[in-house]
Amino acid sequence: MKYPALVTKAVCTTPIRLVIYGETLDEDGAPAAAAAFEGTCFWQDGGRVERTETQQYVRIAGRAYFPGDICPAVPVIAAGYAEVHGERRPIARGRKARDPDGRVNYTEVIFT
Repeated sequence: MKYPALVTKAVCTTPIRLVIYGETLDEDGAPAAAAAFEGTCFWQDGGRVERTETQQYVRIAGRAYFPGDICPAVPVIAAGYAEVHGERRPIARGRKARDPDGRVNYTEVIFT
């Protein structure tokens, strides 16, 4: 049985460049890039006001949705960054949503 795609290429209109870090370090001690993706995504912005005892600030966040598996060589998306709308945003977490047959339906990446 073929399951429907929940994120289609037709809704992916926002250009994005994504770099995903692996578990290893390079020779300088920085995280090594395990995969890179350049293409389009379905982008959703969000934000919230956080208050501390001394100040108030707005935290901007975003989510990017991609059809299928954008990095099959990396089993878990946990760190990296994206360049979208002229800004560089760190990856907070990622998820590969799977169908019951085990195939990846869509990939979701959450940014802070």
